[in-house]
Amino acid sequence: MELATKKLFGTDGVRGRANIEPVTAETALKLGRAAAHVFKTLESHARGKGRHKIVIGKDTRLSGYMLENALSSGILSMGVDVLFIGPLPTPGVAYVTRSLRADAGIVITASHNPYDDNGIKFFRADGFKLDDVIENRIEELVFSGDIENIRPTAGEIGKAIRIEDALGRYIEFVKASFPKKMTLDGVRIVVDCGNGSAYKASPCVLRELGAEVIPIGNQPDGTNINKNCGSMHPEEMCRKVIEHRAQLGIAHDGDADRVVFADEHGNILDGDDIMAITGLEMLRQGTLREKTLVATVMSNAGLDVAIQAAGGRVLRTPVGDRNVIDEMLRGGFNFGGEQSGHLIYGDYGTTGDGLVAALQILRIMKSNNALLSQLVLCWKRYPQKICNVRVRKKTPFDKLEGVLDLVKKCEDEVKPVGGRVLLRYSGTELKARLLIEASDNAVLEHWSHEICEAIQTQIGEKN
Repeated sequence: MELATKKLFGTDGVRGRANIEPVTAETALKLGRAAAHVFKTLESHARGKGRHKIVIGKDTRLSGYMLENALSSGILSMGVDVLFIGPLPTPGVAYVTRSLRADAGIVITASHNPYDDNGIKFFRADGFKLDDVIENRIEELVFSGDIENIRPTAGEIGKAIRIEDALGRYIEFVKASFPKKMTLDGVRIVVDCGNGSAYKASPCVLRELGAEVIPIGNQPDGTNINKNCGSMHPEEMCRKVIEHRAQLGIAHDGDADRVVFADEHGNILDGDDIMAITGLEMLRQGTLREKTLVATVMSNAGLDVAIQAAGGRVLRTPVGDRNVIDEMLRGGFNFGGEQSGHLIYGDYGTTGDGLVAALQILRIMKSNNALLSQLVLCWKRYPQKICNVRVRKKTPFDKLEGVLDLVKKCEDEVKPVGGRVLLRYSGTELKARLLIEASDNAVLEHWSHEICEAIQTQIGEKN
């Protein structure tokens, strides 16, 4: 298939199998050139001293070296400097981009996906993700070749610089989100870094604040990111919490922009649990702006009930942390997130940050002298079932025989008792995602099986 027939940007940057279009060195080179041109035109003068500059960070995937070099070559060829900051959590790249007054930031990551995938995400100079307008401009230049003749020469070519203190900058930024007079002395924490970009930052921050840290998933080798570890596979973290009698377990995904927790009994808490705990605490403290929590359509309906009972409201957006952030910016809200563990603390950062989220939960635990198992009792989760079906292609659901009929029958049964059904395709993977909420677990099991089986039979990935 010709590259020009494809769309590069998905719901979270460019993503796919590494070294297969569009995640190839050739396309990364073109993306680097196009992005450099677009960001230069957005700012007629460099934000700091000297030339325009773009920060490049990455996670720990083997293919990151290939993409990093290709991207930087494209950027340098357009007369823009490159600042390499090495493996660093995605929110760290966003912060360092702002801190160094760069024109843009790029992070090479496929987040929670397996190591053989990779991706390219962009940040504006202010640390926020690109809007569709800027993404479209970059994409058009990649496809059109309109900048092929723009080639600075001699002293106008950009230079590459390695920033040695990027990790230290991010660590100090994260620590600043924790109360200065509070420590983590006496707190034992298991932290699973997912063999990803938080493998240095998370243990370091927690130790410097006084915690006793048991790190796992902190030996990346380029191929073990997210492999049976991290937020997608937290079982080992839970086991270690029980084994070491820790008060808390923390599990990051590959780029550490999301997090899930385990209480002292090894029970998992997801993003909805953390939004309930944090949202209610902020309502009590009067710090939740406009008394509004921003969540996506995937969050459990029990979240609305708990927040409303405390005098607040939950505002729903489509799936994706960028949608949450956009709504937060539009309404002037300062807290939001996703069930998956993307948690955005607008008072501290510009994107989801698993480490900042962990410190906020630890702050609430310390302030209330409470364990996580006690804090989570603040809300009641509605029975919910989420199923993922790996598919060969994303055929519109109305083109699949009987699928929408089954969805309609399910809705007819669950809606009268406050339930709901949501069927969609993942924006970053070849997966169909089904969410059903109902008052009866037997109903959940029946309809999730029927609908997923209908999808699997027609377009499911063959084993």
